[in-house]
Order: sequence, then structure tokens, then C-alpha cells
Amino acid sequence: MKSINELSPNASVADEAIDLSKRIAVLAYGLMGYAAGCFGLFWLILGAGAFAPVGLSQWQSDSVWLALLVDIGLIGLFGLQHSIMARAWFKNWLIQFIPQAAERATYMLMSGVVTAIAMYFWQTLPGVIWQVQNQVAMCSIYSLYLLGICYLLLATFVTNHFELMGLRQVYLYFIQRPYTQLAFTNKFMYRYSRHPMMLGMLILLWSVPTMSVTRLVLAALFTLYIAIGLYLEERDLVKQFGETYRHYKQKIATFLPGIY
Repeated sequence: MKSINELSPNASVADEAIDLSKRIAVLAYGLMGYAAGCFGLFWLILGAGAFAPVGLSQWQSDSVWLALLVDIGLIGLFGLQHSIMARAWFKNWLIQFIPQAAERATYMLMSGVVTAIAMYFWQTLPGVIWQVQNQVAMCSIYSLYLLGICYLLLATFVTNHFELMGLRQVYLYFIQRPYTQLAFTNKFMYRYSRHPMMLGMLILLWSVPTMSVTRLVLAALFTLYIAIGLYLEERDLVKQFGETYRHYKQKIATFLPGIY
């Protein structure tokens, strides 16, 4: 019979193989979450923006009120997923079942799924609120829409795009380096706006040459969600960064300088 010492090298190799498999699985999961999150985000950008109806489904209920209730329910689902999964108590509960490095990837995965569900089942409503005919005005609106997209995406890279999307966490886990919290940043547009990503989203939501009732409801409900979401996010940021964020909040506007 072999001694324990003789068996331990084989056991060690097996443990290392299991650990490597786990790290690869977490990395792959992070990439999947990133892909799903980006898919949902760009579907929203297409469905809500100036070039719609690209991206918006053609579902339509016989009842206007039923269609409106469905749309409200979809935004409610979107808001619940984004708000609940961003709370510290939920994160602490979730990491009891998955590696902590995969927590943000799970958020991104579910965000992509829920956004896709909202866009796919969004109900068409009859009517047009406004329609711009002037070519110069239309070009200006399209340019503003594209500016909103670029501003939104650039803001993600200023804060660290890969951290925000959950890739940095799974990569550090894969290479077996401890996770370190990123320092609070107020570079570039964050020197003038506390929430440039949401500002970019608001710009692209409302920069529409033809505003149908369908897209008005979508823009209005997402704007309402943004207002509620920012209230909850700022409360968490104060808890996380304390006086640093309180001081930053006093100096920097929510969206634009001079405007709350």
C-alpha cells in the first residue's frame, strides 16, 4: 500500500487541475456576461434612438391600455433587476452561491437578458407626437443622438470599462491576483458631471426626429427609471466613499454644470 506522502503529489495535481478548470469557467462566464450586457445595451440604443424602428419589436395589443400596462411592467422588470442586483445586501447573498469575482458578470448577464426581454416584448402604441421635416434640424438631431452614444461609451472607459462590465474581476480571478477596489475618479467629463453615462443615455433617448407615442413612452419610462436609479446609486456611493463623495456631490452637477 502506498503511503499518504506518495499519494499527495497526485492529489495536488488533481486539485490544481480542478482549480484551473474553475478559473477558466469563471473567466468564460465573465465573457458571456459581457457579451450579453453589450447585446442588451446596443439593442436599447437602436430601439430607443433616432434610427428606430430598428431594434423595436412589432408586438401590438388590441387594447392601448393593455399595451401601456405591458410597457410599464417591462420597465418595472428592468428597474427591479438593475436596482436590486446593485444593492450590497443582494451582492452579499449572491456570493454565497457563486465566486465573488463572478458577481458583476452575473449582473451584466441578467441586465442583457432583461433588456432584451423589454425590447422584444415592447408594445407598439398608435400616434406620432412630433416629426421633424427640416433637413438641417434632422441632421442636428442625428448628430446629437450619435454624440449621446459616444459620450455614454466614453464615460464607461473613463471609469474603467472592464471593471464596470465585470471583466476585470474575472480576469484577476483567472490569473490568481487579489481583487483591489479602484479609487474614486473625477477625470475628464466626471469633473463636470457626476453621471455622464446617464446623461448620454438621456441624450440618445430624446434625440429623435420622429417621436411616436411608442418611443415617447419608452423614453419617458426610462427617464423615470434613471431618476429613481440615480437616487439609489448616489445613496450607495455616499456609503462607499463617505466624505469624498459628499464633497464631490456638492461641487459637481448631476448632469450639466449649472443644472441640478
